[in-house]
Amino acid sequence: MRLYIYLLSFLFVPLLSSAQSNPEVISLWPNGAPGFENRKNEPEEAKDWWVKNIHNPSITVFLPPKEKANGTAVLICPGGGHRQLVIKAEGTEAAEYLNTLGITAFVLKYRLAREENSPYKLEEHVKQDAYRAMRLIRSKATAFHINPERIGILGFSAGGEVVSLIAYDDGTGNENAKDPIDKLNGKPNFQLLVYSGPLFIPEKIDKTAPPAFMVAANDDQCCSEPIVKLLRLYRENSVPIEVHLYTKGGHGFNMGNRSKLKTISTWPQRMADWLEDNGWLDVK
Repeated sequence: MRLYIYLLSFLFVPLLSSAQSNPEVISLWPNGAPGFENRKNEPEEAKDWWVKNIHNPSITVFLPPKEKANGTAVLICPGGGHRQLVIKAEGTEAAEYLNTLGITAFVLKYRLAREENSPYKLEEHVKQDAYRAMRLIRSKATAFHINPERIGILGFSAGGEVVSLIAYDDGTGNENAKDPIDKLNGKPNFQLLVYSGPLFIPEKIDKTAPPAFMVAANDDQCCSEPIVKLLRLYRENSVPIEVHLYTKGGHGFNMGNRSKLKTISTWPQRMADWLEDNGWLDVK
């Protein structure tokens, strides 16, 4: 009997490992992106750290341990200059970290507007992908055991620009839409910006802007200024915000685990502290 149990456990271990290493992927639209349905089955191009040629935008689901799950979810938008997605360091690794906090994470593969010969536009198709992803997650709140009013969004670099495309509108869905998902609100409940790109930062915001955590390095020539501008806007409107502007670290430090700088290597803990202090890690 003991031998039988041992053999069963030996057989199940690879299956569990396989399930964890192959998270569920959900297409944003079952039949392909509107107007581009004929490109749905075009294969993506990928290496170990990037992916491009995305014509069937999707979310990849990363579930936290059941005993740690707290009902909060985060949609992750990797960077890559809208030419590719830094899918490992700014997608998978971020999702796995959020899982340790009990957060259900979804990594967005959005269409790339600056890839060579791309037919897509940032303010149209990429924005459409981000809104659809938020609404899709809300539509599956029960299935994933998350609270539809506790869904945030995290963006790195160009992914921060994707966040800005949807963070400051009201997010109201189309009540006349045939697809019930498109009737849902697409506005995030909070936002996390990591060396966010400068595009789509609004000239003004109001009190409905989502509470924000932001981090960048002061020596980042590209992406330190956006959080300085947003800090001013948030303070003028008394919207909760926390900003960490480190002396150095440059651009693209990802989750900090490749940096020799103490401040940069530990920045995710500052994000975890913010999430905890603001109640997003409470079980609800």
